[in-house]
Amino acid sequence: MSQFVKWFEEIGIEDVPEVGGKNASLGEMYRNLTQEGVRVPHGFAVTATAYRHVLDANGAWEKLHEALDNLDYDNVDALQKAGAACRKIVYECELPDDLKNDILQSYAKLKEEYGEDVSLAVRSSATAEDSPEASFAGQNDTYLNIKGEEALLDAYKRCLASNFTDRSLHYKHDNRFDWAKVYLSVVVMKMVRSDKGASGVMFSLDTETGFRDVVFINAAYGLGENVVQGTIDPDSFYVHKPTYEKGYRAVLKRRLGKKELKMVFTDTLNTDNIAVEYTKNVPTGEEERSRYCISDDDVMVLADYAIKVERHYSEKAGYHKPMDMEWAKDGEDGHLYMVQARPETVQSQKKGDILEIYHLKERGKVLVTGRAVGTKIGQGKVRYIPDVKHLDEFRPGEVLVADTTTPDWEPVMKTAAAIVTNKGGRTCHAAIVSRELGIPAVVGAEGATEILNTGEDVTVSCAEGETGYVYEGILPFAIEKVDLSGLPKPKTEIMMNLGNPDQAFSLASLPVDGIGLARMEFIINEYIKAHPMALKHPEKVDEATRKQLEELSCAYDDMVDFFVKTLSEGVATIAAAVYPKPCVVRMSDFKTNEYATLLGGKFFEPQEDNPMIGFRGAARYTHPAYEEGFALECAAMKRAREVIGMENIILMIPFCRRVPEGEKVIETMAKYGLKKGEKGLKIYVMCEIPNNVIQIDEFSKTFDGFSIGSNDLTQLTLGVDRDSEIVAFDYDERDPGVLKMIELAVEGCQRNQRHSGICGQAPSDYPEVAEFLVKLGIDSMSLNPDSVLRTIQDVVKLEEKLGRR
Repeated sequence: MSQFVKWFEEIGIEDVPEVGGKNASLGEMYRNLTQEGVRVPHGFAVTATAYRHVLDANGAWEKLHEALDNLDYDNVDALQKAGAACRKIVYECELPDDLKNDILQSYAKLKEEYGEDVSLAVRSSATAEDSPEASFAGQNDTYLNIKGEEALLDAYKRCLASNFTDRSLHYKHDNRFDWAKVYLSVVVMKMVRSDKGASGVMFSLDTETGFRDVVFINAAYGLGENVVQGTIDPDSFYVHKPTYEKGYRAVLKRRLGKKELKMVFTDTLNTDNIAVEYTKNVPTGEEERSRYCISDDDVMVLADYAIKVERHYSEKAGYHKPMDMEWAKDGEDGHLYMVQARPETVQSQKKGDILEIYHLKERGKVLVTGRAVGTKIGQGKVRYIPDVKHLDEFRPGEVLVADTTTPDWEPVMKTAAAIVTNKGGRTCHAAIVSRELGIPAVVGAEGATEILNTGEDVTVSCAEGETGYVYEGILPFAIEKVDLSGLPKPKTEIMMNLGNPDQAFSLASLPVDGIGLARMEFIINEYIKAHPMALKHPEKVDEATRKQLEELSCAYDDMVDFFVKTLSEGVATIAAAVYPKPCVVRMSDFKTNEYATLLGGKFFEPQEDNPMIGFRGAARYTHPAYEEGFALECAAMKRAREVIGMENIILMIPFCRRVPEGEKVIETMAKYGLKKGEKGLKIYVMCEIPNNVIQIDEFSKTFDGFSIGSNDLTQLTLGVDRDSEIVAFDYDERDPGVLKMIELAVEGCQRNQRHSGICGQAPSDYPEVAEFLVKLGIDSMSLNPDSVLRTIQDVVKLEEKLGRR
């Protein structure tokens, strides 16, 4: 048994002090998860004992102490000089013969296993890395595609020297690790040929919100360094763990990244930066950028790996342990491999039930947008830093603006009010560090370095879903803090209205009984952008429109596939946030003037003088002018329920004027695979037309429940166009006539044993309307997210007063 080399099958997670976090985890997975179908490339660890042996044999410790013992770590210039001196000391060490022989004999064994031509990944594995408090992400060096004895020994020494990179020294200092006690072990493993395939990172929770029911995967062509460094915008995917465990195999949500570059191997040496000497970035082709770099089947394999890895580490730890993982797809054998797993270090460290919600009180001019990191808001003066040489210009409290960041930037990043980068996805370096520091960041904000000028005031908002906004000026905002542990639960169900899938996970921690209104319109407007009939019949639009439709749907099988998948995944994402609680999804309720603004809409929509009471809602669904569009909506909802697995979805029909119209819609839905009662499917109707109230006993024979739409019910009861500013003074949900209609509706539901809910604006805007509804004994109230917590507290007090607790 060598003290210098340990094979993966000989080590596990308890061996971090000897082989470092990366090696320990590779050994842990190789030993325990290979038999469960998780592929891990074989390899060995060169131990911390070997590192000490090298420094001892060369008398290097004393010189290192000389360079570091009195160092001012916040003096960038002094840090750079000391780091360079230390790396030179270590790299110039001679490797003792006994160690050299052990490494080369182990290399020979790997060649026996994988063939003479096997190439190696040689990776640093610090003995303090991957601790729950600090990720050590990107602190030390990695060398890929290493072949031959000389190259292996050289890469090994370079890894040892990387224990003294400026960034690694500063990181250790910040996290109170003694540099002299953080040893460098090295991973030597079979190289996964992802240069010919794809690679990326994944987490067993949502990185921004801590939502634990998903696996989040980032992917790009070529070697994984681009994803980690944030030099490109990767593809991203979510998989819902609870439905995956039930046997469903579908992507919950996806986003096509630009994937501008791919990192491949090269034969020409890069003398400027030896760490990338065997690699180069090449631009991807238009065809590669327009499609996803891995298949849905690949996504399912990765989700399976992530779930198994998280389960194994959680069982071993005795508590839930979310994981941060790296994977690679070999372009030669087509297989997917796990190449790293470490504990997630941000969301998993949050303690207690204090919910912090940031609210922007007003919006200004949007300067740039990108991917939001975290859910906070930051503001200050812009400081553009073009490269590492200009880091000393940065002042604490400024907004750091850069093309991208690397670990060398961390000393100034921790003092920033917010960070904005041109490049990167939500798992790039800037995102990882911002998350760890609790600083809002907007990454992948194209053109930020040209648009944002040093010295100008900006507000950086990550509190509006997955898109991060940089606004002009210092805008007012508030932070709402709520202790969820002491929040009582009312008898009346409190649900929320939600249309934007990007906000779903950040709102998942709200203590609601489900979603009472998920609007399809937002998804069609923001993600699909095209009229359903234009996608179904592209031959009926002009050439310029058809070209735009083709661009929108280029990553899918065809235009119909684009519509069905995008809508089903958008709705399923909203449903996932409250799963398995109910999610009431309203079928599309655009009016003709709104439909006409969608791409291709003008070719299919009539012009109406009063679209508010025109061709909308249920009337459209069975009409020859739109039935094929409704069939696509039905296909999407069937897919969301039966393929993605969101059986908690309840469907709801808007603006249903007459009972026969409702019956016809129910028949049409059955024709397209959505049969009421089958597979637990419930179908509700909006109660928003006086006739719905007057004939509620008849409508109850057709539908399972009613949701009062107070907006339309008010306008149709009072005869006030709610879009007209001139008569706005006459529009009031608290009018006695409107309240009487609501009372009759709730009583009608109770009489017919049907669910009664309300999803209009009234209870969100007026606490007295909420009080009125509780007194009526309504089953549920669905509110805007920002009024949920206040209403819960109000309703509990009221129910106590009424003796309902």
